[in-house]
Amino acid sequence: MLQVSYIRENRDNVLERLAVKNFKQPELVDEVLSLDDERRRTQTELDAVLSESNSIAKQIGELMRSGGKEEAQALKDKTPVLKERIKEMSEKLAQVEEELYQKLVVLPNLPHASVPRGKSPEENEVAFEYGSVPALHADALPHWELASKYDIIDFELGNKITGAGFPVYKGKGAKLQRALINFFLDHAEKEGYLEVQPPVLVNEASGFGTGQLPDKEGQMYHVTGDNLYLVPTAEVPVTNLYRDVILKEEDLPVKNCAYTPCFRREAGSYGAHVRGLNRLHQFDKVEIVQIAHPDKSYETLEQMSGYVQSLLQKLELPYRVLRLCGGDMSFASALTYDMEVWCAAQERWLEVSSVSNFETFQANRLKLRFKGKEGKAQLAHTLNGSALALPRIVASLLENNQTERGIRIPEALVPYTKFAWID
Repeated sequence: MLQVSYIRENRDNVLERLAVKNFKQPELVDEVLSLDDERRRTQTELDAVLSESNSIAKQIGELMRSGGKEEAQALKDKTPVLKERIKEMSEKLAQVEEELYQKLVVLPNLPHASVPRGKSPEENEVAFEYGSVPALHADALPHWELASKYDIIDFELGNKITGAGFPVYKGKGAKLQRALINFFLDHAEKEGYLEVQPPVLVNEASGFGTGQLPDKEGQMYHVTGDNLYLVPTAEVPVTNLYRDVILKEEDLPVKNCAYTPCFRREAGSYGAHVRGLNRLHQFDKVEIVQIAHPDKSYETLEQMSGYVQSLLQKLELPYRVLRLCGGDMSFASALTYDMEVWCAAQERWLEVSSVSNFETFQANRLKLRFKGKEGKAQLAHTLNGSALALPRIVASLLENNQTERGIRIPEALVPYTKFAWID
């Protein structure tokens, strides 16, 4: 959530940066400032009435002690009017603050100055490319046909049990999933991330804290009986570990990783581009989260991006790094890098990771702060990244490594799978 003080001091820049994100309600900025003016006026009036009430109470006490009962009674006769005025002003202040809050939560985070303008994924900038596109044999298959051929993923069985987008992994397919999870967690630990195992159901406060609510209700599975949400990513519960927390500056950066299943409704997703593992309603992912000092968060973002890329290199996957344009960024992000791997049989790039800096946007919602040496609390910066999401990694591994013998497992993964081939 943006801070009103920042909006007030940087109104023109706020409008300019929101335009980069193609925000459709720029008038909200001035509405926020107008409501904040009203809030300030109301607070000043309320403070004046409270001060008068406190002064009269003090005078009454002094008069009673000195024997001036008549003068004290005259002042007492004024107090009901003041009490009613205090009640009215308090109710008005609460109403104005609520209206201000409801408009603030609609404003997205401001994009970093380096974010390119654009309205669609086609306008994202390619920042880096790595690896060579593999040459496949003549009878190469897409991963959904390979999954059926080697009986490692059953899409129809998942459809029978639950519905489309919930595959069943079998045999070496299930072992490949488990191997990748452990591979990602072990490397995160080596990188200094503390592993946590959070709940996969979160409350509204948690969804609000990281910006999923009220922006993405339609993408989340809602457990209506208990008013809880299935996590779309471990970012939500892990970041909320630090809601209403004041950290010490010397403890920064805080680094956590977590494996969870993730649940996304992905409403309206149909067609060949979502076939097989390309887009699922339930999938596994290892997430990395950092809480950083504001002066170092962009350095941290580059480090996180480099770490995710190192995993892709170990898995021998050709990839590219995109700097997302304003129109393709999330509600809460200030700057996002997407990592896409090349899926050879489909001949297309598939996103497997997003690494983002949210600056103070989430921290302001979470009331996540840190204290420096001078003892003043200030908002921290939060960052997160997929390291990594499994479905499209699996799709690329299957397609890129298929041979006439079978599917070769990358050397770095063999100690985890305990087999070198799917055949």
